[in-house]
Amino acid sequence: MAPAQSWTVYVVRCADGTLYTGIATDLARRIGEHNGNGALAAKYTRSRRPVTLVYSEAAPTRAAAAKREHQIKRLSRAQKEGLAAGVATARLPAS
Repeated sequence: MAPAQSWTVYVVRCADGTLYTGIATDLARRIGEHNGNGALAAKYTRSRRPVTLVYSEAAPTRAAAAKREHQIKRLSRAQKEGLAAGVATARLPAS
């Protein structure tokens, strides 16, 4: 049986100040892809380099990570900024 893969939900701040949310199994590699010249960066971040990690949290499964990513994407910009700053009220309940 293969070992379980851990997933990470992350938010990066792009060079233009916008926020991008995604999921990854290897966060350092993914941030490198966003900042690299290859085609593996998200289309959104390719023209907004460099990106800087502002928030991340672990998720046990891909499904849980995707669900949390969707929750974060639905937050207002102010709530996302609060999440990045560590303000507990910015967090949505993990349902």
